[in-house]
Amino acid sequence: MEHMEGLSVVDCTHCPALVDSRQQIVNGTGPADADLLFVGEAPGANEDDQGEPFVGRSGAVLDDALRDFGLARADVRITNCVRCRPPENRDPSQEELSNCRGYLEAEIDQIDPEVVVTLGKVPSEHLLERSVGVTNEAGSLVEHELGGESRTVLICVHPAATLYDRSQEETFEETIRKAAELAGDGGQSKLGEF
Repeated sequence: MEHMEGLSVVDCTHCPALVDSRQQIVNGTGPADADLLFVGEAPGANEDDQGEPFVGRSGAVLDDALRDFGLARADVRITNCVRCRPPENRDPSQEELSNCRGYLEAEIDQIDPEVVVTLGKVPSEHLLERSVGVTNEAGSLVEHELGGESRTVLICVHPAATLYDRSQEETFEETIRKAAELAGDGGQSKLGEF
């Protein structure tokens, strides 16, 4: 049925619509012991093409913000709630989200990050299991049980929001700054001097 090797799902056919629309399963990238784990919604066309999360315009926004606060993409782990591209880039359905939930929890469990950063409304609501006003709640830290353990979740607006709404830019950057500072407490980060 499905198969996970380490942190990667190598074969899965749970969601027929996604099996039809994907070129490949897009797994998370980054160190297996990262302090920061960013969780997006689902792969888009670029991600489906390249087999990596956040490689389009919103990925560039995220990379820039990380760099501003002394982190490289290579220092963090980035994954999605759903690992296959939904047709026409629609939001993943509740069923698709729950089909993929076990993989996400297994990944969170194995990475054991200091902080899980949710990028946008869908991952925030999916992981926290409640409705989230992302713009108002961005930057807030929530303790929530994930994979049988209490985790620190940092709510963040989606990087793409900054492309359409300049006022979101500051909110996004503030939240990434907070994430970088929180990861800095773990010792093994390469933050250097601010």
